[in-house]
Amino acid sequence: MAAGGFCKLPNGTVVVALNLPSPAAEAPSGVRVLVHAQNRARALTRLRNLGLRAIYLRGNAAPPTPDEVTAVLHHPDGLIWRTAPAADLSADLSVELWHPIRALLRRTTPQT
Repeated sequence: MAAGGFCKLPNGTVVVALNLPSPAAEAPSGVRVLVHAQNRARALTRLRNLGLRAIYLRGNAAPPTPDEVTAVLHHPDGLIWRTAPAADLSADLSVELWHPIRALLRRTTPQT
C-alpha cells in the first residue's frame, strides 16, 4: 500500500503520484513515482506490469503538484520517479531531477 493521490487533467487523462518505500538502500525515505495514463486503473496497471505488485491508491492524500504534473507530461514514457521529499517542507525539492522508471528498476535488479 502506498500514500499518494491523483489529479484529472482537462483532456480527461490523469496523473497519479505515489510515495513508495525505497527498494534501494541509498534512498531511505522512499521514492515518489508519477504516472500519466488514461485513468487511475491504467496508471496502477502500468506499475504492476513493471513488477510493483502491491500498489494501491486509497484516497487522495498526496496529489501531484503542478510542477510534478508538468514533469510527467513532458517525459516521453509518462512514468518517472525521484527520491521522496523529506518530512521537512522547508527542504529544497528542486535538487534532484526526475528519472525514468527504467533507472529505478535497473538499480534494484540483483547482479548475477
